[in-house]
Amino acid sequence: MEMTKWVIDSAHSEVQFKVKYLVISKLTGSFTNFHGGATVYGDQGFDNAEIHFTLDVNSVNTNLEARDKHLRSGEFFDATNHPQISFQSTTFKKVKGDLYHLLGYLTIKGITKLVELDAEFGGIIKDLEGNTRAGFEVSGSISRWEFGLTFNPITGTGGMVLGEEIKLIANIQLVQEVEALQEKSV
Repeated sequence: MEMTKWVIDSAHSEVQFKVKYLVISKLTGSFTNFHGGATVYGDQGFDNAEIHFTLDVNSVNTNLEARDKHLRSGEFFDATNHPQISFQSTTFKKVKGDLYHLLGYLTIKGITKLVELDAEFGGIIKDLEGNTRAGFEVSGSISRWEFGLTFNPITGTGGMVLGEEIKLIANIQLVQEVEALQEKSV
């Protein structure tokens, strides 16, 4: 069976999260260092592709270094003991049109849970250098408490500083790997 490998172009991709903050607004953050890809089998496009990615916890960025340091600490991600967040798909199925359903195992802080995400296919193009590229926007929500991210002080008015639900948004650009064919001289 034919197999095509794709890798994430991190220079043209982004991974963000949003969480309710101080009850009245949402805080947006991102991870700036990540890698991963997809393996497509046969000629059915991305349907049934294998998807994987890894995020470097130390690359968390909320535009406030003190907060980022706190997120890397043991009260949140515990980057010293759990330096990566990882995802491995179990299924990637086309729902209709450009919409896909992505199911897989997400591991945060050493805790692995099955999560459901949505993916919207943006299309495939050839870039100026002749590389084949594909784009997806992946989104979904998880409970931070299920992954051991339980730090939760109370505000002066009795509300939680941080909400339970974390919204995930990843705009991913994949580049098709091209294996160089080398002729062996006899």
